Amino acid sequence: MSGGSFILPPPSLWRRLDAAARAAFPAASTALLLLLLAAPLGLPGQSALQPALLLASVFFWSLFRPAAMPPPVVFALGLLADLIADAPLGGGVLVLLLVLGVTRWARRRLVRQSFLAVWLAFSAIAALAALLGWTLAALLSLTFLPIAPAIIEAGLAIGFYPALATLLSRAHRGLAAPERA
Repeated sequence: MSGGSFILPPPSLWRRLDAAARAAFPAASTALLLLLLAAPLGLPGQSALQPALLLASVFFWSLFRPAAMPPPVVFALGLLADLIADAPLGGGVLVLLLVLGVTRWARRRLVRQSFLAVWLAFSAIAALAALLGWTLAALLSLTFLPIAPAIIEAGLAIGFYPALATLLSRAHRGLAAPERA
């Protein structure tokens, strides 16, 4: 062939399945984590871990693998979380979609920063997300709700982010591993 171009054979079924599994891993693992935390494991503060870990996961994957967290997937994860938590439908969805938007907006600046800078950015986003979630819940119930649960949720998200980011970074590197023949 002239010009160095050639036609590649179509990928095998296993390569297509592997690519699909790699693409689905961030959303599927996040959903699985949500379902696992909904099980009666007897962990203290288990219900408060769900929104914290969901927020951290959406932030991480939106920052480092944005194609894996498109808005419909984030919408579905937020809806699942609202259903599991027996919360008013839409509040968690709105908060997560806003987190997705802010993360994508800041992505070019954040992706090249140190872990500490990313963690600080996540901390600000987590605090604002918890405040927005608390505000939405108060407006929907037409009651002034205690702020302590929102503070605990933000604190858990911020506190667990380093450990979760470490695990997700390893998964991210594994998903990006070169294909073996």
